[in-house]
Order: sequence, then structure tokens, then C-alpha cells
Amino acid sequence: MLSLVVGFAGLLMAESSKVIHVRNVGHEISENDLLQLFQPFGVITKLVMLRAKNQALLQMQDVSSAITALQFFTNVQPTIRGRNVYIQFSSHQELTTAEQNIHGREDEPNRILLVTVHHMLYPITVDVLHQVFSPYGFVEKIVTFQKSAGFQALIQYQAQPCAASARTSLQGRNIYDGCCQLDIQFSNLEELQVNYNNDRSRDYTNPNLPSEQKGRLPHPGYGDAGVAYPQMANTSAIAAAFGGGLPPGITGTNDRCTILVSNLNTDSVDEDKLFNLFSLYGNIVRIKLLRNKPDHALVQMGDGFQAELAVHFLKGAMLFGKRLEVNYSKHPNITPGTDSHDYVNSNLNRFNRNAAKNYRYCCSPTKMIHLSTLPQDVTEEEVVNHVQEHGAILNTKVFEMNGKKQALVQFENEEEAAEALVCKHATSLGGSIIRISFSQLQTI
Repeated sequence: MLSLVVGFAGLLMAESSKVIHVRNVGHEISENDLLQLFQPFGVITKLVMLRAKNQALLQMQDVSSAITALQFFTNVQPTIRGRNVYIQFSSHQELTTAEQNIHGREDEPNRILLVTVHHMLYPITVDVLHQVFSPYGFVEKIVTFQKSAGFQALIQYQAQPCAASARTSLQGRNIYDGCCQLDIQFSNLEELQVNYNNDRSRDYTNPNLPSEQKGRLPHPGYGDAGVAYPQMANTSAIAAAFGGGLPPGITGTNDRCTILVSNLNTDSVDEDKLFNLFSLYGNIVRIKLLRNKPDHALVQMGDGFQAELAVHFLKGAMLFGKRLEVNYSKHPNITPGTDSHDYVNSNLNRFNRNAAKNYRYCCSPTKMIHLSTLPQDVTEEEVVNHVQEHGAILNTKVFEMNGKKQALVQFENEEEAAEALVCKHATSLGGSIIRISFSQLQTI
């Protein structure tokens, strides 16, 4: 990651303020994302999203907290969902209620809402949207479509106050627990044109419209040309977890779930260590070490997309002195048996909860590991002692986020960090079972 161009001394030339101005805040970035970025530096008292300008204003409890945050991000490029954001002191010393009103969304009230669904891990249909939005007034029409920003919908109410009420009540809320977050703006359209009543569009004032013929593209007037709907339930849905687009090199079209891993260090690797590594990219169904080829193993992932992530990010990774070869297997699955380890019901699978968050953190092995679910009284020394056998530690940091203790440990190289992860993930530290993943931060 790039260092900020302006040094901290330059930042202080502007008058220090407890209000921080954040730029390049894309629509995929939520209020919660910003809170998580700045909470390690102190209490956040107010947050205003300037969606029309891709900016945000965030007020810390005191000036010293804001200074600490800006000082830290002078050397570390702040990144949210793969997007670099840029921070500076605001010209405002305080965010008053009037200031928040001025900087609120600048779109004009309308009876039609433009809804973007972020972190969409489940398919959203017209019926789902109608169920969510109809409590606020009579919904006349709904049109859904796919654009570069992700899955979107236009929702037309009979009356403008109903749309305003829905927007106020639902903005930032999740349709499902932990995913499918609503980002709502007023549309500038005057009337929606609905040609078909089906899962993608509905005119509740005209129930006699035909259903669209199979294979037709939904509403080219609203959506992107050439985007077919059938992929929505899988590729595009999960793509929303990455902020609307899949990572470079990921197609989302793979349907093979089983991976062949070779060139393993047979003295050091077992099924649980492979589980700890591959579970970073999806849920693990089963793992089998091949007895006739001791340095080979089969890993069955939860689905083809998760398998593609693992192949993409782990191909060529170093582990215990060996460079891993990671490819798709010709076997569609691993047959259960005494020679395979079953993980399908393991509570250590990372994607049973907060799947959107876990997809977002997928990356190749890095030099930095992130430790979570640590004991509240853990010390930096205890963290170091727990992982130091795996390599030279350059830096560590223990911090608290959302009331929970976490830590960052920076090793000299990616291989040492990977060894620490596969050996120490799901081990006990101070009575707590800790979780370890790779961090994309370059420095602490």
C-alpha cells in the first residue's frame, strides 16, 4: 500500500480538529466500515455520510484522538473494502445538528427510491423487497437490475412521504442478519416503466402484465447491457461482498469444489493445518491426505467459488519450506471414509457467520497476521510468546475494537506468518480459543 503523500507535519499545518474529513468513500463503504477503521483511536461521537460527494465527516470525542488517528494513517494507507480512502482534519471544529442537516444526502425528495444492496450473499427478489418496503406505504412498482455498483432496485411509492419514511427507517439496515445492507437514495425518475410481472419487476397497479420470457435480459433501460440475471444468485451476489466487483483474476464461474494440493512438507503438514489455511477462503467439507502420494492432499470446499478463491490466493504460497502447488482436482468430491477428515459440521468453519466480512478479507498470505477472540487481559508479551517460535517478529500491536481485544503481529516474511497461522489458529491462549487470519496492512 502506498504511503500518504502528505506527511503528518503537513497535516498539522491545518488547524487540528476533532472532526475528520474522509474522501473517496465509495457507495460500497458503510457507516460501520468507517466506525471500525477509527474506533481503535477513541470514541466516535458523530458520523455524517456525504454520499453525493463520496465523502464523510467523523467526529472523535476529543482532538487528541483525531490527531492520533491521522498520525497513524500518515504511514499506513487506510483502505476499506479494497478502496484507498484519504483523511485530513475538517475545517469544522464541531459537527452541529445544523451541520449534519446541511451535509446530509443532497438528493431531492421523491416518491421513487434508488436502493443499492451491499454484501448481498442471498438473492433478493421483488417479493423480498416488497415485504421490506410495503410497511411504509403502498408500493406501486419495483424494478431490479444489476449495475457496476452492485444489485440495485427502483421502488415507486404512491406518495412521497411514504418513500421518505422508508428511507429514514431502512437506510443502513440489513435485510438478512449480517448481510444484504440497504443503501437508499431518492431517484430522479418521475415514473417507472414496468413491462413484466416476475421476480425482477412488478407493477402492483397492473396485475395483468405478462411474465418475461426466459432468457430475456431484465430491463436494459435500467441495468447494464449484457448482464444476465441467472448469475445473480451466486457470482454477483458474492461479488457484492467485495464492494460490487470480484477481485482481479477471480471469475466466479468455477463449479469444481475439490482442490488438489501438492508439494507439501510431509513432516510438518496434517489435515488440521491444511484446514486452518484453506478455511480462510471458505467452509471446508472434507480433507484427505493421499497415502500413495504423501506430499499430496485433497481439500473439498463448500462450493466452486470458495474453491476458486483458495486456488487463486494460495497458488505458489510458501509453507514449511515448500512452495505449494494448488489446482482443481478431477474428483468432484472426497468420499467419506476412515482415511479422510470431515469438517462439514466444524464450528471452526469461518463462513457460517459474517460470510460477507470473511470474503472481504480474502487475500494471499501476507507478513502480517491478525489475532482475534483474545482474552480481555492479554498482554503484548503473551501474544509474542504464543507465536514467536514460527519466525522473526518485527512488530506487534494489541488493541481493542468494539470492546474486544485483538492483535497484529508482523513477521519478517509471508512464510513465517503462514506457519504461525496454520499452527496457532484455533489454539488456546489464556483460556480463549483464538482466531488468526492474514492482515492486508503493510505496517503497524
